[in-house]
Amino acid sequence: MLKNNDLGIMILRVALGMLMLLHGIAKIKHGTGFIEGVFEQNGLPKFLAYLVYLGEIIAPLMLIVGFRTRLASILLGGTMVVVVITAAMDKIGKLTEVGAWALEVQALFFFGALALFFTGGGKFAASTKNNWD
Repeated sequence: MLKNNDLGIMILRVALGMLMLLHGIAKIKHGTGFIEGVFEQNGLPKFLAYLVYLGEIIAPLMLIVGFRTRLASILLGGTMVVVVITAAMDKIGKLTEVGAWALEVQALFFFGALALFFTGGGKFAASTKNNWD
């Protein structure tokens, strides 16, 4: 049977990073106005919306190349926690019309990041020699 944990970790890292990076590219193209509004509605300072670039551009790029994978995972997972708390709490107990959890995408990003936090970047990563690979 073919088994290659490092290849599996690399596939997860790159896929998660690419999929989140698309969200970040949209923020570059369209700005953070929507997020500023969400933060303002939740009593948070609007300038915190710029942290989205950390979670949706920097962290995904770090995951794609495998640089400080665990740190990048914390940033991405934290981004998902903020998304749910500020913009999606009403969806926690809901299903869509096709039976999917309404927070399915956010959960996949969060739990994918959590998995990478515990595995690290694997041997096909740019940094593999410290606790924050």
